[in-house]
Amino acid sequence: MARLTIKGVSKSFGASHAVRDVSLDVEDGELVCLLGPSGLGKSTLLRMIGGFEAPTAGSILIDAKDVTSMPPEKRPTGMVFQSHALWTHMDVFNNIAFGLKLRRLPGAEIRERAEQALALVGLADYGKRMTTQLSGGQQQRVALARSLVLEPKILLLDEPFASLDQHLRERLREEVRDIQQRLGITTLFVTHGQDEALALADRIVVMRDGRTEQIGPPDRIYREPETEFVAGFIGSMNFIRTTVKGGLSQHAAFALPVPVADGEVVLAVRPEALSLAVTKGTGTGIVHRSIDFGTHKVVDVDLADGTRLKVMTSSDSDWTTGAPVEPVAAAFRAFRENRLVYEFAPVSARQNDRVFGHA
Repeated sequence: MARLTIKGVSKSFGASHAVRDVSLDVEDGELVCLLGPSGLGKSTLLRMIGGFEAPTAGSILIDAKDVTSMPPEKRPTGMVFQSHALWTHMDVFNNIAFGLKLRRLPGAEIRERAEQALALVGLADYGKRMTTQLSGGQQQRVALARSLVLEPKILLLDEPFASLDQHLRERLREEVRDIQQRLGITTLFVTHGQDEALALADRIVVMRDGRTEQIGPPDRIYREPETEFVAGFIGSMNFIRTTVKGGLSQHAAFALPVPVADGEVVLAVRPEALSLAVTKGTGTGIVHRSIDFGTHKVVDVDLADGTRLKVMTSSDSDWTTGAPVEPVAAAFRAFRENRLVYEFAPVSARQNDRVFGHA
């Protein structure tokens, strides 16, 4: 379909900086998720790609053609908004056909393409319904069909499932991914939901304060976070603040070798990289509670310094509230001033498979 190139794009609103010097290449047919907390530049960047906002600096290219100053209607992009933005005075068919009519295409072609778009999103028999008669998920499908019918080179999705319930979100994101792969359309998807990004993306762009914090495929973002922020934003993570002296952590529960310069560090340990040893006497941790998720249990453990750990254990394990335990880390990453300074024994693919839902 198309290749998107973003070069040093920034956007300021007065003294406020929404996007700061973002550069990104999106390959032909790739689905990239822009992920991060709400209000930190993701949607603004998407709107600049679609032409709805003008960059303060930088350039945007589609197939090597500079579209930075091109209006939205002239760009080969299609955008699906969180609010759906459907016309309530039109039926479903005319919502989808509207853009084709503006292009003054023959009536027969408009009908054929609109019906194909409806079939693509699973709404073949809904053309005569008013949009107010549709559920939220159906309205979102119509919004997607309205963009796809124009055959854009690049599809832009701005948190399209944010207003839907969890089960509907999961079903629709699977459908969107299937459609995207079937069409091979280059896609950018904005979300603040980490599960959504992990399930959908070929690559994830983690954003913070308008900047890119890390870019990579989902498994690398999860297993190899480059900053403390990314480590905490993707998946569940335990953080243990400790002091390193002579290459050894001074934390009572995590007296681990950390071969870095002396000083304060933060140890980041995934719940699946921790195990618990039951002690007969006192332990460095106390079981607070155990939560059964069916496939596994998550045990909350309180440490003496007030830190609460989450530990993933097998579903047949048994934990008593108040029992003394010793947490043991099979892998960890050490951060100083938000940056990775040391990594020990990466978590095995088998352990991470539980997070990504594999056998």
